[in-house]
Amino acid sequence: MTTKYILHQNKRLAGLRRFAFAITFLNLLGHTVLGFEQSWAQPLVALATAYSMEILLEIIDAQVNRQQARFLGSFSNFIDFLLPAHITALAVAMLLYANERLLPIAFATAVAIASKAIFRLPGRKRHFFNPSNFGITITLLLFPWIGIAPPYQFTENLSGWADWILPGLIVCTGTFLNARFTGKLPLILAWLGGFALQAALRSYVFETPLIAALLPMTGVAFVLFTFYMVTDPGTTPSKPLDQVFFGASVAAAYGLLMVCHIVFGLFFALTIVCTCRGLNFYTQAWIAQISRTKIIVPAPITLREI
Repeated sequence: MTTKYILHQNKRLAGLRRFAFAITFLNLLGHTVLGFEQSWAQPLVALATAYSMEILLEIIDAQVNRQQARFLGSFSNFIDFLLPAHITALAVAMLLYANERLLPIAFATAVAIASKAIFRLPGRKRHFFNPSNFGITITLLLFPWIGIAPPYQFTENLSGWADWILPGLIVCTGTFLNARFTGKLPLILAWLGGFALQAALRSYVFETPLIAALLPMTGVAFVLFTFYMVTDPGTTPSKPLDQVFFGASVAAAYGLLMVCHIVFGLFFALTIVCTCRGLNFYTQAWIAQISRTKIIVPAPITLREI
């Protein structure tokens, strides 16, 4: 392995550890102080589902490729291996609302983890769907009686300056993590700029108050989506220009969904853009395969051979 690859892996692992700590702390704070509506059982069920699915799929993959499972070797390896599953599980449990039922949370988490093994870029092991967002999207589509956690739950028990401190902390920590470890600031800026632009366009075309279209940006749920979901380093471009296009595309998709009066636009928009990105990779791979295929043309028959 090259030094550049090792540095990249170390940086990725450092980012994962900090993301895992941040979302764990937010969940604990939410269930004890902020006013999360879900029960304690739901994040625990999500974690158990994510851990078991991640380990099972890794064992199957290791058997098929005749190699050692990535979680073996040391306890540290085991913990680091489960970090993505940990983040996915807590995101699903925090953002979905299924009343007191546990099976929908387990289903969404299982779909999220399985998507990483099923939907991969051609010739690579990288997945192209944001796992937690994909699990949430599929669950919302299949079970109409399930919704998104009410946005007010993030600040339900806060008042005064605390209403500003919590979003401020999320913005500061999210900016630091994405600037230092993921390098997704161009994506964030394009997403925010695109969201404001589509809000202004909808307000102008349909003659509706601009403040109503911009209002989602003031919620903690939007801030979490901006800094912790749409910036997923494993399923978003790495080049700055591609990041800008990705973030602007999510905003454009959201605007179209709002025009069509489709709810849960943030999650559906990200899934649509990830789908288009995956199809683009598969199309490029298919075209490259065709161009490499040699076409055998039979030699022309001469008069002598007749």
